[in-house]
Amino acid sequence: MLALSIRKMRGSFRLDAAITLQKPGVIALFGPSGCGKSTLIHCLTGLETPDEGRIELNGETFFDSQLGIDMPAERRGVGCVFQDSRLFPHFTVRGNLTFGAARTQRPAYIAFDDMVELLDLRALLERRPNRLSGGEKQRVAIGRALLSQPRLLLLDEPLASLDHARRGEVLPYLETLRDRLAIPIVYVSHQFDEVLRLATDLVLMRDGSILAQGELSELSLSPALRSMIGMDLVGAVVNAHLLGVDPDTDIARLSVGQGELKVAHKGLAAHGALRVQLLARDIIVATAQPAQLSVRNCLAGRISKIGSEQPGSDLISIDIGGETILARITAAATQDLQLHIGMRVWALIKSVSIQGHSFAAPAPPPRFIATE
Repeated sequence: MLALSIRKMRGSFRLDAAITLQKPGVIALFGPSGCGKSTLIHCLTGLETPDEGRIELNGETFFDSQLGIDMPAERRGVGCVFQDSRLFPHFTVRGNLTFGAARTQRPAYIAFDDMVELLDLRALLERRPNRLSGGEKQRVAIGRALLSQPRLLLLDEPLASLDHARRGEVLPYLETLRDRLAIPIVYVSHQFDEVLRLATDLVLMRDGSILAQGELSELSLSPALRSMIGMDLVGAVVNAHLLGVDPDTDIARLSVGQGELKVAHKGLAAHGALRVQLLARDIIVATAQPAQLSVRNCLAGRISKIGSEQPGSDLISIDIGGETILARITAAATQDLQLHIGMRVWALIKSVSIQGHSFAAPAPPPRFIATE
C-alpha cells in the first residue's frame, strides 16, 4: 500500500530510506532524536522534496525524480496530526471538524456522525479548544484529519505533549482507529510503550538510515532494537490466541507457540488473536520440568541461541514451537546449568498482565499484552 525509496541531503545530514507497508495497519518509525524521522515524513507529505527516489501510495505516484513527478502536498491525501493539536481557537469543536471535511474532493469513507462516535466527541461539539483537555484536543485533531478522508494518516508524536494520564485516555482511541479503518497509518514516537501497543510493523532508524524493518514480533528480537530501548525493556513479542476463560477464577488461557499461558482475564473476549510481550528479565530458565511452584506459567522449548551483549549476563533465545522468547540470566548461571544450543529447557514467567482492549474488527491485527 505504501512504498518509498528516497534520498535527501540537509546540510551535512543525509537521509537514505526505503520503506514498504503492504497491508492496512500501523507502521511505526522509531529511533533517537535526529535520526531522520521528521525529514522522512516531511518528504512523504510533500512539505519537503527528496533529492531523488520514488514515493507511491496504493499504486499512485507522489514523487518520482526520474519521471519528474512531484505531487503537491494538498493533492496527496495525507491526513496529519502533530504533537500540538493546532486547532482553530475561534472555532468550536464542530467547526474544527467540519473545516477538514469542507476542503476535500475525495469520496467520503467516514461520515461525520461515525467519526464523532468513533472518537467519543459528541459531548464536546459545542466547546471551544480552550475548554478542552490536552487529550480531548488531540482526539479532535485526529477527527479533523479523518474527515479530510485521507488515504494515509500520519501521526507525528501525537501524545508527546500529554502527561501519562492523558496518554492513557487517547491510546484506546488510536487502537480503535487501527482496528476499524482500512487505511495505512504512519506513527512516529519516542515512547516504546506506544509502539508496542499500536504498531503492526516497525521501522528502526538511526543517522538517516533504516536499520531494520518488519513485523513487530520479528523486530522484537533484533539487536538494533535492544540497543535503542535499553536492557529493562528487552523482550520478545509473540503471537497468541485466546482459548477461553475460567468463569470461577477469571483466568484466561492463551495458546503461545506449543504451550499455554494463564493470565488475568480483565475483560478479554472469549476468542481472538492477541499479542504478548514477555520481558527477558521476567523469565527464569530451568533444565528440568518444574513442579509444585507458585509460578503459573511454564513454557517448554529448546535453546536456539546464546548471546552475550553486556558483561556478566547472557541472553538466551528459546524456541517454544514456532515462536521465540528471550531470557536474560547471568553468565555464571549459563555455565552452571551447562546450557547449550538445542538443549531442552523450561521458561518460567514470573507474571503476566494484560493491557489494551478487545478488537472490534472481524479479522484484526493482534492486540497488545505486556508482562510486568
